[in-house]
Amino acid sequence: MRRIPTRLVVPATIALLGLTAAPAAGGQAAGPAQRAAAGSEAYFEFDYPPGPERFIFRLTDPDKIREARDILSGSERHKTHVLGKIVKSTAPYNPGWNYHLDPQSISFFAYAIEVCDATPWYVQNHLDEVGGAFLPGAHWCPWGSRLLREVPAP
Repeated sequence: MRRIPTRLVVPATIALLGLTAAPAAGGQAAGPAQRAAAGSEAYFEFDYPPGPERFIFRLTDPDKIREARDILSGSERHKTHVLGKIVKSTAPYNPGWNYHLDPQSISFFAYAIEVCDATPWYVQNHLDEVGGAFLPGAHWCPWGSRLLREVPAP
């Protein structure tokens, strides 16, 4: 029996589970006016209860910015948890953490597989293991993530 490397299974599994950004309301792609209104980048904060820590991420895709704002407004209630690929370096907009999320990798999900779940502090404390057996492919999907607010640009 041929074994498939974990690094290939996780992204494929994530895709199969539909853990990508949802289409615009009504299934339509956002038009140029909607994209311009969304701005070129935005910053959002989430937590992972019951822990008190908060994590900030940056979005640069107008459709994902709109989606995050829809989550905050309550118009999106299904795909509300954050998913992204960890970058092992600091980011000025996310103080206190030695990692951040690649803005191009971020999407929102309703359900995820266990292999990508961890609290922000657990990721911080095991950052040297990210990408191996812990969070294969550096994909992080904190199940309990809760989008709290949009924050000003640094």
